[in-house]
Amino acid sequence: MQWIGLLGGVASGKSLVARQLADLGAGVLDADRAGHEVLRLPEIIEASRQKWGERVIGPDGQVDRAELAKVVFAATTDGVAQRKYLEKLTHPAIARALQAQADALAASGVEMVVLDAPLILEASWDKLCRRLVFVDAPQEARLARALARGWTEEEFAAREAAQHSLECKRERADVVIDNSGTPEHTRAQIERLWQDFVETD
Repeated sequence: MQWIGLLGGVASGKSLVARQLADLGAGVLDADRAGHEVLRLPEIIEASRQKWGERVIGPDGQVDRAELAKVVFAATTDGVAQRKYLEKLTHPAIARALQAQADALAASGVEMVVLDAPLILEASWDKLCRRLVFVDAPQEARLARALARGWTEEEFAAREAAQHSLECKRERADVVIDNSGTPEHTRAQIERLWQDFVETD
């Protein structure tokens, strides 16, 4: 099975690219979904309670992701330290969940999967990928998309600052997809990309 990793800034359209590749036959490994599942594991809930107290535990006994985000994305040195702790706590379990997703897809006959994960480089998951695709979009477009999701400008900036720079991601990528236009414009690039992947594998 071949893994394709998606890189890009916050709200650059990586999920759109993943869906379009899925339409062409790829499986999708969703790290956000895996991350949500991991936060429901009893051992992760208890570790979060021990580290950050009841403030990050909701009335249902689950980790309150919004409250946790306020802690780990705080624009302070302590925020960085808390985020590093969370990553050390959750990334191994997320990696296992992603591998389980990949195994299930492989068992169903899928030969190529797309890894849609915001922290591919930070978690060293790029080492699992045969190719890395950078999804490019102007900052103003990305910010508008983030605001439409209900984020604030501060939250957008904090999420962006928590990741490798756009320059680093672009340099690491094998291919760049321009997602500044319409979905149809992006789709045309994805179809050419898919054909290239199929022909070279």
